[in-house]
Amino acid sequence: MKKITGFSFAHLFLIGMILVSLSSCVTQKQVKYLQRLQKEDTTHSYQNRKTSDYKIQPHNNLYIRIYGLDEKSFLFFNKQSGIANYAVESSEIGLYLDSYVVNDSGYIDFPLIGNIFVKDLKVDQAKNMIQSLVNEYLKNVLVTVKMVNFNITILGEVQKPGSYKVYQDKINLFEAVSLAGDLTAFSNRQKVALVRQTKEGSRVIYLNLNSIDILSSQYYYLEPNDILYFAPLGIKRWGTETFPWALIFSAISTALLLINYLKL
Repeated sequence: MKKITGFSFAHLFLIGMILVSLSSCVTQKQVKYLQRLQKEDTTHSYQNRKTSDYKIQPHNNLYIRIYGLDEKSFLFFNKQSGIANYAVESSEIGLYLDSYVVNDSGYIDFPLIGNIFVKDLKVDQAKNMIQSLVNEYLKNVLVTVKMVNFNITILGEVQKPGSYKVYQDKINLFEAVSLAGDLTAFSNRQKVALVRQTKEGSRVIYLNLNSIDILSSQYYYLEPNDILYFAPLGIKRWGTETFPWALIFSAISTALLLINYLKL
């Protein structure tokens, strides 16, 4: 058997360092969103839910406002927190204090009308029902209903983990990711854990943001109190985000020194 000389050992050392460096890099395929299985030039449409399927539950807070031409006629219906400062009134605290809490039985206590059952209704359905009830007392008024406690939590390999409030009727996965400042290079985009509360308890769904098929997923739009967890790639323990040129050059320099030394 041929013995490995010092010269060949230096070459093996250099090759090994290069292979380790290459294997420690996060590839573009691992960080790229919405990838197709086959390269195509044509544009495709993906069907997803246009409106949220979330149904109002006990302990939800509903912000309800009635607007019309005659302010005195509809002012009685609008809940007032008593906060004088406009900046506070329009803040999270003001919205919370001016909201209606759904009780354990699924009702809200609305001025003049009384108890209104809203449990298991979508926000749009609750709005339409309250609108029809208010129309019995007032004409030419508009009712708006919004979910106050629409919170989502984003954890793991993101730039800004935390809990975020959503001031709109719906939010999709990529909008949520943008709230958290995008994902880090070490985030496992192929196995994102979505924790969703159901009547039976917590349910965990795994999603693949690398695949373009996520656009047609029934979980593309989030619901109140959803939790997104982005686990780290296994490479994070010893990997690098960019190509390790410094390590390569260091390995080459070390190998050359070994070669020169062994030639002496």
